[in-house]
Amino acid sequence: MGFLEELASRRRFGMKPGLETIRAACAALGSPQTRLRRVVHIAGTNGKGATAAILDAALGACGYRVARYTSPHLAKLNERFFLCGAPVDDATLASAAAKVEDVCRRCEACADMTFFEALTAAAFIVFAQAEPDFTILETGLGGRLDATNVCTPSLAVITRIGLDHCDWLGATTREIAAEKAGIIKHGVPVVAGANESAVLEVLEEKARVLSAPFIYAPQCAGEARIPRDFSLRGAFNRENAVTALAALETLSSRVCAFDLQTALGGFANVVWPGRFQRVGRFIVDGAHNPPAARALAGALAADGVARGSLDLVCGFCADKDIDATLAILAPFARRAFAVKTTNARSMPPAELAARLAAAGIPAAPCESLEDALERTRGDALVCGSLFLAGDALRALGAFPWESARLDPSETLRAPAEPRA
Repeated sequence: MGFLEELASRRRFGMKPGLETIRAACAALGSPQTRLRRVVHIAGTNGKGATAAILDAALGACGYRVARYTSPHLAKLNERFFLCGAPVDDATLASAAAKVEDVCRRCEACADMTFFEALTAAAFIVFAQAEPDFTILETGLGGRLDATNVCTPSLAVITRIGLDHCDWLGATTREIAAEKAGIIKHGVPVVAGANESAVLEVLEEKARVLSAPFIYAPQCAGEARIPRDFSLRGAFNRENAVTALAALETLSSRVCAFDLQTALGGFANVVWPGRFQRVGRFIVDGAHNPPAARALAGALAADGVARGSLDLVCGFCADKDIDATLAILAPFARRAFAVKTTNARSMPPAELAARLAAAGIPAAPCESLEDALERTRGDALVCGSLFLAGDALRALGAFPWESARLDPSETLRAPAEPRA
């Protein structure tokens, strides 16, 4: 069995928030997480991956060697592990995965390690060996009990928080904020992105209790300072850029001095695919929950997209708040095509088409993504899932990295034929 299959087999253990297993694994591996330098730990409901990508590009522009761990991946597992601006190679990832699997066989406490825990342990190994100047870690789910929360950060960053994963994190934004605030450490500065007052109250109180300097990004880093050649589109990415700018200022003043103007030069080179990405007449966006849908709707309006002007190609995981998400996007849709994503939790196309119709959008189920893309006319929006966004970019020939092998986050399958 290859390293991909071994990692994929760990999905059978599902999601199990908690730090006991990852701590045991790290101890058995020689505590690689303690050898990471200048860790930036990022949590949030939406925007944390984009903020990580912006910080990566900005610090790289200053000449620093940067490691970045994010999730999920769109097409290839290696996308989760970046070193010096590129995904790690198969050999590096396979070597780290083999060490993790060896620990799982030898250590009883690690036998039922989850997929995400195994990937996180592998990231610690890869990054500890590479010895980068900065390591950027994005939480997978929540913060307090997330596997990445065994690190010792130099800076915590918390992006916009909304209602998502409520079964795991809580039914209100205050409860979810309390879980995200679990990444705040004693005396370590924390940068918070734009958020509602109830969320900020929770974050500020946790920072106060832990004597952690609290920086509210919109108060110290305005949009006017974002470079005009910033490469990511959408109002929500400008919000993420403000959060990243505040994080860079905090790093420069409190962790490691560098030239901020040089860092801002990296904003022109940020690559974060599948988030309001234009490909010809298509807009590809992974929005899959109400907060992301509101951000997408704002970006569509700001970009001059008229109401009722888009064909939608939609695919959702069944555990998402689909009806609320569709209600937000419905004003822009003239019709929709429902597809199944490559996620095991995907809603069947016929059921999704019925939900779209209930939201006031004429809809038809499609046998495949390729069929749906072919049936669109004029401007079109692909949305509902990051897995779908990745497949769409590959089908449209717009995926930014080599992806001859396709292994989506929840399913391993053979590569699709490239779209002509």
